[in-house]
Amino acid sequence: MVHAEQIISQTKKWITDVVIGCNFCPFAAREMKRNTVRFTVSESQSIEECLTAFLEACRQLDDDESIETTLVIFPNLTGDFEEYLDLVEMAEELIASEDYEGVYQVASFHPEYQFAGVASDDPANFTNRSPYPMLHLLREESLEKALEFYQGDPEEIPENNIRFAREKGLLYMKMLRDNCF
Repeated sequence: MVHAEQIISQTKKWITDVVIGCNFCPFAAREMKRNTVRFTVSESQSIEECLTAFLEACRQLDDDESIETTLVIFPNLTGDFEEYLDLVEMAEELIASEDYEGVYQVASFHPEYQFAGVASDDPANFTNRSPYPMLHLLREESLEKALEFYQGDPEEIPENNIRFAREKGLLYMKMLRDNCF
């Protein structure tokens, strides 16, 4: 059984080597250096338990302004990617029903992430393929501030990421992610 410390270590390596290393998120390096990213591992196996852990992460962000962003990692979440997308949709609904719209935003990462209309073996999927299923909670106010200082067009970030991943190829992107274990 993999312990929470190891899961967090593997996730940090993924952020460092893939997210920052490939510049998929131009804002991640700053927060990692500032140590303002919170990592929480939820042993939850059901969607309901995962949503409870997610809501708890929202409340922790409410209570601690020194935390800029939180990754809620679900190493025991079974099921396929489509079931995970149900979790993402329910998390977004929870954001709305708990009056967190405009406060927090959800980003999604999964080991089998697949963009709609894209083949499963497209390297572009690795822009969102993580070691474990996870939900990333971001403070919208902080994201807006970061975008003000961003040198470039933020709308181009996803396309740049896809282009980078496709140029590097499937084997390279898979190796990068797999080296996190």
